[in-house]
Amino acid sequence: MAQSNLDSYDRQIITVLGEDGRISVADLARRIGLTKTPTQARVKRLEAEGIITGYRVMLDPIRLGLDHVAFVEVKLSDTREAALRAFNVAVAKVPEIEQAHMMASHFDYLLKVRTRSMSDYRAVLGEKISGLPHVSSTSTYVAMQAVKEQAGPQPI
Repeated sequence: MAQSNLDSYDRQIITVLGEDGRISVADLARRIGLTKTPTQARVKRLEAEGIITGYRVMLDPIRLGLDHVAFVEVKLSDTREAALRAFNVAVAKVPEIEQAHMMASHFDYLLKVRTRSMSDYRAVLGEKISGLPHVSSTSTYVAMQAVKEQAGPQPI
């Protein structure tokens, strides 16, 4: 389904579920102005079409002691498709890497890495990131403070 095919009820459902994925169907229906049955049918359709891809628990990393954030520029020695796939598969297996983005830049990937401390980060960099397939060099930028963090895309 193309974004332009979403009607106002679909958009409201996405917005409300983005704010509270645990809301009951009855409460969701009340919030958007429909009855329970058509609301539930719309949610199931949005899930089946891949617009709603899942529900998850949001954790506060600071309260969990994971307040060290580093952004890592990664340059690869090989950027052919097989090398990119190998890097992508390997990076997905490193739990400390919260985000990984292929970039159109002077480097190939930007990683967001979250750890407990600088020494933990150094271990992750030395033992995990540097050992990822085709990594030729890295540059680290340490975040001093998160001014704005958002879990997912803005509601539409």
